Amino acid sequence: MRDENSADSGSGLRPSRRRFVQAAGLAGVTGLTGLSGCLGGGGGGANEITYGIISPMTGPYGGLAEGQRNGAELAIAHVNENDDIDVEITGVYEDTEADPSTGRRKAQSVVEQDGASYLMGAISSSVALALNEFAKEEEVIYNPGGAAVPITGSNCNEWVFRAETNTAQMAEAVSDFTAENLGTNVWFHIADYAYGESVMQRVEKRMKDGHDINVVGRSRSQLGSTNYNSYVSQIANSDADVAVLGMTGGDLINFVKQAAGQGLKENVNLMSPTMTFAVVRGALGEAAYGTYGGVRYLPSLETGDNQSFVEAYQSEYNSAPDNFARAAYMSIRMTAQGIAEADSTDPAEVKDVLPGLEMDTILGPNQFRDCDHQAMNPVWPGELVAPEGGSGPAAVELGEMIDGSDALPDCGELGCTL
Repeated sequence: MRDENSADSGSGLRPSRRRFVQAAGLAGVTGLTGLSGCLGGGGGGANEITYGIISPMTGPYGGLAEGQRNGAELAIAHVNENDDIDVEITGVYEDTEADPSTGRRKAQSVVEQDGASYLMGAISSSVALALNEFAKEEEVIYNPGGAAVPITGSNCNEWVFRAETNTAQMAEAVSDFTAENLGTNVWFHIADYAYGESVMQRVEKRMKDGHDINVVGRSRSQLGSTNYNSYVSQIANSDADVAVLGMTGGDLINFVKQAAGQGLKENVNLMSPTMTFAVVRGALGEAAYGTYGGVRYLPSLETGDNQSFVEAYQSEYNSAPDNFARAAYMSIRMTAQGIAEADSTDPAEVKDVLPGLEMDTILGPNQFRDCDHQAMNPVWPGELVAPEGGSGPAAVELGEMIDGSDALPDCGELGCTL
């Protein structure tokens, strides 16, 4: 096998506030790539910056947000421990509640009240799109945690740099595999928001590129729904060979549990780009066995300095990192390398050197692509199987890795040219 638009734009009445501050660096733990040199160009004063971490600690993504916050905390600690760079990053932490207006309000708070000039966070793509616009207005750098294509596609801007893997990359991971191995009669069921729409659009487009597929049905459920029985029945009574699920977190968990309980897996393959997430596998248990997903990250990967990251994360949090921890950690590390390269902590200068800057990461050699600021992450398809011993959360059997340069469509196709 071959192992995610509209945003609240605000009143526009507040002046943009560009901060000239100093700080950042790369992790100083054993095995992690370091940087050397002094930072300058930040307007003098102490080598300090504030990074606002805006995560959905409550709401439908609460189970995913803990890893994001932990990954950000660890990245900040590693930057601050780096003996080669005399800097200090202060993290401030807020809860978006997975709501765009709340997320924007919390971002405004950390920028205006706490002096943050860098932001990372959101998991809901609708929240991330709102923070995209906020970052542009305030001229602060933002690392999104959402995966919808428009974040670095049609809604891209020069202040946004994404280390999270987007749905176009995941479509590349799963589409050929799905058409070639799971079936060509496809039902799309999505959570009705930016991420779900992005999954459906990208996977359908990619599957039709070289494959004769038949879309036998489409359905949408409200974000945060708990009862999916009617949708499961519709799929079961169709000619679908495979159901592609544009959902994540609690939505995906509840859907698959109910689908398994109604016997849908016996006749229809279930594929979701987020099925391999650790929190999903942990919550589903045996219900996940025999399903399929895209792989953005696994702690077992032997890529880049991932194993050093995993060791440090496990030591600090007594658990293995998930994709959201990985994305947060990568976001801050990669941005720190831009700060070092710019020899400045002024976001306006950092944003000019980050695009196309080659760097070592958890996923190997990487960069924020210059034309859209999307990290060029590798991806994999995966099958969820019973673990050794036959019980507990599903293990992931990786298919063939797709290199980062092959997983991303052209920027023009995705709607962004910076």
